[in-house]
Amino acid sequence: MQTFLLAGILTVAFVANAMTASLAEIPLKTIDGTDASLKDYAGKVVLIVNVASKCGNTPQYAELETLYQKYSPQGFVVLGFPCNDFGAQEPGTNEQIKEFCSLKYKVTFPMFDKVHVKGPEQSPLYAALSGPDAKLPGDVKWNFGKFLIGKNGEVIARFEPGMKPENPEIVSAIETALK
Repeated sequence: MQTFLLAGILTVAFVANAMTASLAEIPLKTIDGTDASLKDYAGKVVLIVNVASKCGNTPQYAELETLYQKYSPQGFVVLGFPCNDFGAQEPGTNEQIKEFCSLKYKVTFPMFDKVHVKGPEQSPLYAALSGPDAKLPGDVKWNFGKFLIGKNGEVIARFEPGMKPENPEIVSAIETALK
């Protein structure tokens, strides 16, 4: 019985570790076209957000930047992934998106290549975050959906698009994850 229990515990630990490793291994591109992955943020608390420039939630860029500035010295980072899947609210090129974010919202947190967060062209990152095998599965509902990743690389929380970044629930989750 003890052998069976130990084997079960080791299997669960292996699967959890493999899922974390696979999330970190997914190839990404920065908004400038540089190769990247979540490995680049190992040991940090990460907030992944699908963003758009022409959305009712677009002012959330300002709160995301505020969170980034406040908590980055403690090991926190916001990662923005432009997405045009909802109402064609991110029609621009990467260069246009970068310029908009910089000029309008003074964004300094890392931005990435435009991705699909749903549908047949869904990016591997969003398939891992929201697909049927994800810790918190379910389609991303709109622009500015948020996934909080802990220092160990595992998804620890998910926040819907309408929840503003400075909502006490999000701030509390970030602060807890940073401890």
